[in-house]
Amino acid sequence: MTTEYAVQNAVAVLTLNNPPVNGMGLATRVALTNALALAQADAGVNAIVITGAGTAFSGGADIKEFGSPKALQEPNLLSVILAVEACSKPVIAAIHSVCMGGGLELALGCHYRLVAPGCKVALPEVKLGLLPGAGGTQRLPRALGVEPALNMIVSGELVNSELLFSLPGQKLFNKMAVSADTLLAEALSFAVEVATVRPLPLVRNLPCKHPLGDAYFGFARNMVGGMAKNYPAPLKCVAAVEAATKNKFNDGMRFERDTFINLMWTPESRALRHIFMAERAASKVPDVPADTAQRAIKSVAIIGAGTMGGGIAMNFLNAGLPVKLLEMKPEALERGVATIRKNYEAQVKKGKLKQDKYEQRMALLSTTLSYDDLRDADLVIEAVFEEMAVKEAVFKSLDAVMKPGAILASNTSTLDINQIAAFTQRPQDVLGLHFFSPANVMKLLEVVRGAQTGKDVLATVMALAKKIKKTAVVSGVCDGFIGNRMIEQYGRQGGFLLDEGCTPAQVDKAVEKFGFAMGPFRMGDLAGNDIGWAIRKRRYVEKPGMKYSKTADLLCEKGRFGQKTGAGWYDYVPGKRDAIPNAEVNQMIEAHRAALGITPRKISDEEIVQRLVFSLINEAAHILQEGIASRASDIDMVYLMGYGFPIYRGGPMNYANEVGLFNVVQAMHRFAQNPLDDAQFWQPAPLLASLAAEGKNFS
Repeated sequence: MTTEYAVQNAVAVLTLNNPPVNGMGLATRVALTNALALAQADAGVNAIVITGAGTAFSGGADIKEFGSPKALQEPNLLSVILAVEACSKPVIAAIHSVCMGGGLELALGCHYRLVAPGCKVALPEVKLGLLPGAGGTQRLPRALGVEPALNMIVSGELVNSELLFSLPGQKLFNKMAVSADTLLAEALSFAVEVATVRPLPLVRNLPCKHPLGDAYFGFARNMVGGMAKNYPAPLKCVAAVEAATKNKFNDGMRFERDTFINLMWTPESRALRHIFMAERAASKVPDVPADTAQRAIKSVAIIGAGTMGGGIAMNFLNAGLPVKLLEMKPEALERGVATIRKNYEAQVKKGKLKQDKYEQRMALLSTTLSYDDLRDADLVIEAVFEEMAVKEAVFKSLDAVMKPGAILASNTSTLDINQIAAFTQRPQDVLGLHFFSPANVMKLLEVVRGAQTGKDVLATVMALAKKIKKTAVVSGVCDGFIGNRMIEQYGRQGGFLLDEGCTPAQVDKAVEKFGFAMGPFRMGDLAGNDIGWAIRKRRYVEKPGMKYSKTADLLCEKGRFGQKTGAGWYDYVPGKRDAIPNAEVNQMIEAHRAALGITPRKISDEEIVQRLVFSLINEAAHILQEGIASRASDIDMVYLMGYGFPIYRGGPMNYANEVGLFNVVQAMHRFAQNPLDDAQFWQPAPLLASLAAEGKNFS
C-alpha cells in the first residue's frame, strides 16, 4: 500500500509510503486520491494530515517511472493537487526530512504546512532541463516571495527549512515543529485547531508581485542568461515566475504547463535526464547483487607521493579515513606532504575549508619508507610510474606484507590488471582504481575489474567511491580501459587534421565551441605530451600497421611536453594556463605537411567536430560490443565526468542517439574515403552498423 490511512481524534492521517523517498508514482497518486476521497466521505473526519513514512515527506517524481507514460497518466500530479485544494476539510502537510519537486508542489496545494527542523526543501527540476510542472512556479512565489522563490527554482538547490521559515513575510510554513519526532503529534493538534476555520486558505489566492516589476525580471534574465547559455530551462523558469506576477493564477498555470512540455522535448533536457539515470545505473554492477557482503575499509595506504598519489590521498582524508603514504626517499615524502598541505591551505584561504577541518585531515595522514608499515591497511593503492616492471616490484612487495583480505589496487591508466594481479598469490583481491588528474577534484573513478576480482571487492570499492564522492564506472580489462582507449582514437584524428590543413588552435576552438572543456591539443599540453609519446612508441611495436600522424612526435622531440615545460602545442606563462599559439609550432606542422607532399585544404568546424566525436563513438561501440563496458550510459559517464564532454549533450553515446546512428554511419563512410585518414578505423563497429541498419540506438 503506497498510502496508509488511519484516523486519530477525528483527523485522517494519510502517510505516503513508497520507499526510498515516497516518490509520487502512479500507484502513490492513485492511493492518495482514494484516501482523500475516503476522508472526505467520512463524517467522523474533520481534518486531514498528509505526511511521509521513513526518511522523507516526498522526493517528488518516482524515478522508476521517469520519462515513461505513467508519469503523466491520470491522476497526474496536477490532478492530485487539485483534489487536495478542493477538499472541504482542511488538509495539513506534515513535512520532514526531504521535500522536493512534486513533493513540495503537493505541500503547496495543501491548506496548511507544518515543517520539522532540518528538512531539506527544493524544486530541483531545472537540473533535469525542466521547470516545476505542477504549479511550483506559480505557488512558491506566492507562498515564499518572488525573489527567494525564483532563486530556489533557478538554482534547484536544497534549502534548510529553518532558513525558509525565517524569511520575513513567508507563508510557506504555518509552523515549525519542535522536532521531527514531535511533528505528527503537533500536526494532529494543529489539525484540531483549524478544523472549523473557514474559508480554507489556498496558496493560489495569495498576492504575487515584485516591487520593481519589469526591472527586476530584466535583471534576472541578464544574470541567468549569462550563466546558463547552453541550457534553456533557467530562462524559462524566470519567464514562468514572471508570469505568476502578471497573470491570473490559471493563466500562469497554463503558461507553466506549456513551457514544461516544450522543455521536455529539448535535447538538453533529454541529455540531463539521461545523465540522471545513467549516474544511478553506473553504481550497479549487473552480476553483483545489491546485498553482496562488503569488506570493512577503515584505513588506506597509498604508494607514491607524487601528484597522483597525493591527490588520491586527499580523497580519503576528506572522508575521514586514515591514510599512510609510502615513498622510497624521505625528500619525495616531504614534497608529497607539502603539496597536500599547500592544497588544503589554499582551500582555507578561499574560505572553502575551515581551519579545524584542515587540521583534522592532516592529523589522519602518516608517512613511511617501509612496506612493512602498510601491513594493517584495508586498502592499498599504488600510484607509481606507468611501467609494468615497476608495477611488478610493487605488487610482489605488497603480496608479501599485506594482511589477508586487504584490497590491492593499481592506479594504472592503461596497463593489464590481470597481469598485475598475477604478480600476487591473491588475484581475487586485485583491481584497478583509475583516478583522474587532479585526483582530489575530478569526479570520475574507473574501476577496472580483473578476470578474478572478487564480487565482494567490487561491491566494497563501489560503495567506497560514494563515500569519497566519486562517480565510479566499472570497466573490463583492455589497453586503456574505457576512457583512454577511446581518447587514443580522438587524438589520432586530431593529428590527421593537422596533416590535412588545420592548426592546433583551429581544432581546439571548433571542439570547444561544440562544448568540450578543452580541445585535444590543449588537453595534451595539460596531461603531458610525453605520455602520449610513450604510448605511441609502444603502439609502433605492438601494432605496426596502425596509422598515426608523426607531428606529435616531432613536437616531443623538441622537448615541448606541455604546461609542465612551459611549451607544448602552445606556449605558457609561468603561473597561468592560458594557451598562447606558437608560430614555430605552426611552421613545424607546415614543414612536415610539405615533406609528406600534402596540399593543405580548408576544413570546416563541422568536419572537425564530427571526426573527433564520431571517432569516440565508433571506438565506444567496439568497447560495448566486447563487454568492456556494461552499458552505453556507463561510457557516457566516463566522458562526462573525466574528459570534459559537454554535459548538455549527455555524453558521446547519447549524442550519437540524438544525431541518429544512421547519420553517424553515413558520415563514417565519407571519412573512410579520405586517403589521408585511416579507412580501416572508419569501418563502423559491428554493433553500431547493426543498430543503425535496424533503426535503433544505443539506449
